[in-house]
Amino acid sequence: MTLPADASTPLLAVQGFRKHYAVRRGFFGRRAGAVQAVDGVSLTVRQGEVLGIVGESGCGKSTLARLLMRLIEPDGGRMLLDGHEVAADGGVSLAALRSSVQMVFQDSYSSLNPRMSVCESIAFTPRVGGTSAASATAQARALLDQVGLSPLLFAHRYPHELSGGQRQRVNIARALAVSPRVVVLDEPVSALDKSVEAQVLNLLVALQESQHLTYVLISHDLNVVRYISDHVAVMYLGRIVETGAVEDIFDAPRHPYTRALLASAPSLDPRKRTREAPLSGDPPNPIDPPSGCRFRTRCPFAEEVCAAHDPQAVVVHRAHSVCCHMSDAGSGHSRASSSPMEKVS
Repeated sequence: MTLPADASTPLLAVQGFRKHYAVRRGFFGRRAGAVQAVDGVSLTVRQGEVLGIVGESGCGKSTLARLLMRLIEPDGGRMLLDGHEVAADGGVSLAALRSSVQMVFQDSYSSLNPRMSVCESIAFTPRVGGTSAASATAQARALLDQVGLSPLLFAHRYPHELSGGQRQRVNIARALAVSPRVVVLDEPVSALDKSVEAQVLNLLVALQESQHLTYVLISHDLNVVRYISDHVAVMYLGRIVETGAVEDIFDAPRHPYTRALLASAPSLDPRKRTREAPLSGDPPNPIDPPSGCRFRTRCPFAEEVCAAHDPQAVVVHRAHSVCCHMSDAGSGHSRASSSPMEKVS
């Protein structure tokens, strides 16, 4: 595995990523606006860590995952691999990116070719990369064994002959077939039964430790994120509102949206039942988001400054940063902390 020359350089970084989908109406298909699916997202992922990205459905998590894989092209922003920009006109090529970054999709069935056997699906990418058929097949069978599927029993089966958990194991093996350094996991266990979910999560943890992998985990399940992640980024309406170590986010959340998200998680303790909805109202229209802070229309602490200005990311504790006027001493919010915070550039 090739490591960065400088250990302080993030393995993967995005700066100001933006993806807007045009909305067209009328007979001539005139542009009537744009869905701001991802709007100015910046993230860093370091070698060997697991970054969890959480948020409500429709906040832009899956769009961000596809942008990281360059399955769709961003409208703006930069992406860096080992400090080198991913670009068609120099820097890291898309082919080099995809040999280092692979993805496991949410729908384990539709992401597999129904006309290819399990072994053929896993061996396909190495063969396209120039590996001989015999070597690619041997590698595929070895990967099946690594993900807990016996090659003798499963190599020649087809997707419709497998359970959901088995198909997802095949997808994991296929993602590892090119020896990637980063694996993007887009809701990898959301469609599985809880018992199978636990098995797949334990497999992902074991593979990360044995192969020194780096994960970007997209999930709406807070328990999954807490179990597997080292750092967490919270998304709301196309933007990152809070980032930090998993302990910071779950034990000391600072953004009102993060607090509401955690409060909405079901508890097994009957003494901690949720009596009131943590949030009121629906998420705003992503075609016409609110001015200033995008969460202000649902935030119980919103003031005039929240509508007038976008909150800037400030560091509140080590690598824990939050985009909220209440955490910025100079914002003018009545609840702003009196201690100065370090603004993130």
